[in-house]
Amino acid sequence: MKQTKSQKWMNIGFFMLLLLGASAVTLILFHRQTLGSPESYHSDMKAYILEMQGLDSGYSFPYPVFFKFAAFLHLFVGPEFAVALATMLSNSLAMVIVKLILDHLLLADLQAFFAKQKWLAGALLSLLSISLFFISMLYPPPGIYLPGIKYNYLGVFTANPFHNATYMAARPFAILSFFWFARLLERYEKGWKEQKKDYALFSFFLLAATMTKPSFTIVLVGAAGLIMVWRMIKSRFRNFIPTLQLGLCFVPTFLDLLYQYRGVFVPDEGEEGGLGFCFGSVWRLYCDNISLAVCLAVGFPLVVLLCNFKELKENTLYRFSWQIYGMSFVMAFFLYEKGFREVDFNFSWGYMYGIFFSFLAALPVLVRATIAKKRPFLLAVQWGAYLCHVVCGLYYFWGIFQGKMYY
Repeated sequence: MKQTKSQKWMNIGFFMLLLLGASAVTLILFHRQTLGSPESYHSDMKAYILEMQGLDSGYSFPYPVFFKFAAFLHLFVGPEFAVALATMLSNSLAMVIVKLILDHLLLADLQAFFAKQKWLAGALLSLLSISLFFISMLYPPPGIYLPGIKYNYLGVFTANPFHNATYMAARPFAILSFFWFARLLERYEKGWKEQKKDYALFSFFLLAATMTKPSFTIVLVGAAGLIMVWRMIKSRFRNFIPTLQLGLCFVPTFLDLLYQYRGVFVPDEGEEGGLGFCFGSVWRLYCDNISLAVCLAVGFPLVVLLCNFKELKENTLYRFSWQIYGMSFVMAFFLYEKGFREVDFNFSWGYMYGIFFSFLAALPVLVRATIAKKRPFLLAVQWGAYLCHVVCGLYYFWGIFQGKMYY
């Protein structure tokens, strides 16, 4: 169902209004972080500012995209504002991408659902697109203790860690990589000749994500590798050539990862290096109840999964989101970087991407279930769960916006 010109402009206008508001408040926050101190607006922004200017930050950031982008903006504005602006633009670009994707997946069906007020379809998808970037983990009001949960954020984690600019900067490319690979999963076994463009785009998006922050890449590569190997075994290697062709898309990213992780596997003298294997011991530094932490982080996706379990079999995108989440959890629970990096719990960044994509893929499932009017009570429960994450997320953002610590 095609949109009329008035519906199209109403859709764009309402989304742009929300986007401008979200961009304004996040830009203020990110700029305050560039000027902040360890006691307020805590982040790595000051190190990023030094890195962007080519100065010694005391850290190793072997992923240049964000810093080159900020350096370009620095040609026109001051260093602090350049880094803040680069972070905001990256985060807002991710909002635009999600809006386009949700419109592609759902707009026509929703317009049919809102037959007499079709403008509501675009408005709802605009609200969902923007709200997704403000959700957080669930947490109780101050003074209420949850067993084993030491902090609201640390050990539980969120899809939107506002204190980490490189996570924000990589997310547009991560989203595109996620959707393009899910698209390829449905047809790569038919051969590459008619979809060479999709192969090239996926390879580019994944490399760009890796060169901005590699945390999502290692999760996607792990999940994709297992899926491709499983399919190859299941087909008794009849799809070996298509699998090899898809695997070639990962070669540029593999080469970049080898460069980025050289510091982990070739440590400084006197430092222990490499990856270690554990059973949640690093995670338990910040949380004594990992099971509850998982429920608090992905409460909404879990509720949607329980109410729409059949979708896992029928919906490639939805199934892939849970495969991504599963891989991110496994890596966070079982792996850690040895040496001084251990306490940084760097595999938690990949886990936060897993949280984000579990939310993102659950929304279309819930919207379609709502259109089909499947079990009104369960629909209310699912929408209620999402609303709880949004309310907690807005309150969490407001606290950080005022200078409170993120954890």
